[in-house]
Amino acid sequence: MFPALPRISRRRALQGAAAALVVFGLLVWWLLPPRDDSPTGEMRFSTGVKSGVYERYGNLLRTAADRDMPGVDVRLHNSKGSWENVSRVATGKADFTIAAADAVAKYRIDHRPGARRLQGCARLYDDYVQLVVRRSSDIRSAADLRGRKVAVGQKGSGVRLIADRVLQAAGLGLGTDIKAFDNGIDTAPQLLQNGDIDAFFWSGGLPTNTVLQLSEQFDVRLVPLGNLVRALHRQGGASRYYRAAVMPADAYPRAQRGTAVRTLAVANLLVTTDRTDSELTERLTRTVIDSRDHIGRQVHAAQLVDLRTALYTDPLELHRGARRYYESVKP
Repeated sequence: MFPALPRISRRRALQGAAAALVVFGLLVWWLLPPRDDSPTGEMRFSTGVKSGVYERYGNLLRTAADRDMPGVDVRLHNSKGSWENVSRVATGKADFTIAAADAVAKYRIDHRPGARRLQGCARLYDDYVQLVVRRSSDIRSAADLRGRKVAVGQKGSGVRLIADRVLQAAGLGLGTDIKAFDNGIDTAPQLLQNGDIDAFFWSGGLPTNTVLQLSEQFDVRLVPLGNLVRALHRQGGASRYYRAAVMPADAYPRAQRGTAVRTLAVANLLVTTDRTDSELTERLTRTVIDSRDHIGRQVHAAQLVDLRTALYTDPLELHRGARRYYESVKP
């Protein structure tokens, strides 16, 4: 039999054991790799036409997401633009996309498949409607397009939706008063240079590289469209998302020659659905905001992403994961 320890010795022994357990716990925490709560799996992101701003933004966002969410395999898929993007996400063929607010609104107004499931993550940057013609052209307004050969974007593209509405606002019919070409930003500039078309429509962030490159190789001009805002708003529905805007004189310096151009603008949204995991949505929304400056060095429009306005995703309800992110960064 061992003699009983004095009470004070027992207390010291217990304290020593507790201290040892704390030290052991700290050693285990230090030696073991930290637990990573980052989402895992595949994420499908629908972008846009090749050489367009959506595609460039998507590529840069994937790089940022790879850094912030290493367990997520981001797959990019080209599309014809906003309309196809919205359709893909709504019907479960993509998880996230970028789309213009007018295309999103029309998809909902038309009660297209999955429209009620669409939700927003962030308001990103504005698209500017651009009507490009040769400098020598006598086209000075949208109304002057009557009887002309005009590239209006691919069927199923956001550009096509906008061109149709702009032409209506100018008193023209897309299928009756012009000769419409189903070409987008990837092929229309070359057609203009070749003389195969008289003008082309584009809607994108400023500057769009393809338009910038065209203006540096070929003498072009941008036609003002800002006077059509009231006529567009009278159309009702999704057309209410257009607003008057000014294209700065330095957007396309050679084309504008120091002159700002009055045109139309519409907001772009980061779009998903209520099916998407909250944690993934929260993390991607954070990545979009945190990578604004990094992406903005190559896609200048992305510099305009603003935390103060990003949560206003009208006409879509804010996704619960995105809302959780915005609540976490409230001052």
